[in-house]
Amino acid sequence: MATTQECRSALDRLSDNLAKADGDVKGAAALDRSLSCHIKDLDITFSGRLDDGRINVMDTFQGPPREKAQIRLAMTGDDLVAMVNGQLNFAKAWASGRVRLEAGFRDLLRLRTLL
Repeated sequence: MATTQECRSALDRLSDNLAKADGDVKGAAALDRSLSCHIKDLDITFSGRLDDGRINVMDTFQGPPREKAQIRLAMTGDDLVAMVNGQLNFAKAWASGRVRLEAGFRDLLRLRTLL
C-alpha cells in the first residue's frame, strides 16, 4: 500500500508532467480550478488548485474532502502511484470505476484530452 508521502510525491510528479506538456494537453491543464484528491485506502485528502498547468497542493487532511472542489478525484494510493508511473491507464481505470473523477461538464470536456 502506498504511503501518504508516496502519494504526495506522485501528485508532485503529475504536476511536473502537466507543466512540461504541450499542445492539447497543455491547453486542457491550463485551468484555474479547486482540486481535491481523496486517497480512499489511506482515508486522506489532498486539496489545492490546478492553476496554469500545475497542481498546487495546499492542504492534506484525514477523511474525505471537507469542501466540494471544482475537480474531484478519488482512488487508492497504489492506483495514483501506478498512473503517474505509467503503469495504469487513467481512462481504463476511470471507465472501470477504480478512479472517480467528478467535475462540471465544461471541465470534463477540457480534461478529456488528459484522459
